[in-house]
Amino acid sequence: MSPKTLTGEPGGLTTLVRAALPAVPGVNRLPGIRKGAARDFTGLAYSREAVVVERARVDAYAAVCGFPRRDVVPVTFPHLLAFPLHMAVMSDPAFPYAAIGMVHVENAITAHRAIGVGEALDVTTSVATPRPHARGVLLDFTTTVSGDGGTAWASTSTYLRRGPSVDGDAAPGLELPDPPAGGVEWRLPADLGRTYAAVSGDANPIHLHPLTARALGFPRQIAHGMWTLARSVAAIENRLPDAVTVEVAFKKPVLLPSTVRYAARQGDEGWAFAMTNPKDGSPHLLGRTTPA
Repeated sequence: MSPKTLTGEPGGLTTLVRAALPAVPGVNRLPGIRKGAARDFTGLAYSREAVVVERARVDAYAAVCGFPRRDVVPVTFPHLLAFPLHMAVMSDPAFPYAAIGMVHVENAITAHRAIGVGEALDVTTSVATPRPHARGVLLDFTTTVSGDGGTAWASTSTYLRRGPSVDGDAAPGLELPDPPAGGVEWRLPADLGRTYAAVSGDANPIHLHPLTARALGFPRQIAHGMWTLARSVAAIENRLPDAVTVEVAFKKPVLLPSTVRYAARQGDEGWAFAMTNPKDGSPHLLGRTTPA
């Protein structure tokens, strides 16, 4: 499919509201699903050209997520360049689902090389037809980040949309190793969602305040899944190669404020890591790295 070009200042509250409207009762026949639904959806793609990696934003992101200040970007940072394209897809009239209610369940990143601060990059995100899931459908948002004549970084963000499914057999989810034992505890503040939103542009109300989170079914605000991934990678980044694949499954939300336990274990092919609830050991995130 030919991507649409996203121009001007991307993202923001207007885009989020437009993407959320189909979840409002009365806007569509089924909450969160546009008329025409998934059976008529054949895919969408958006692109941004010559996006400059700005020092101030990289430094702010590194500070929030626990990375050191460097002249190359953290391996998870290019997701911030892709996020406006995710929102553009979700707010497009052809996309049959509302952004509010999309659950980020898996993420896979492959860095082919280090990306330098100040580089100008072309970013493209596409989503194809939904895949069946026992509780609804899965949508894979695939991003490529290119510069200097080749692909520097790629990712697939998989979202679950609960509700009616599509024909076909549900594929198994990402199979990851058991959580490493031991680890350290991190205390996460109540305003973490707002702090990360200010850097990332992801101002989903489930992350911002107890009142807005409760309106959407959570007892209080929750941490961004991509922050939990970034913080987990930051703890081991100095031991990762520049060319690396990072795969994670997001399990239970992290309520804010709270304490989480983080553990990582190095193996023959890479690292296994986990963020868990220190009270009962239940996982918030399970992940692994392998050389790319």
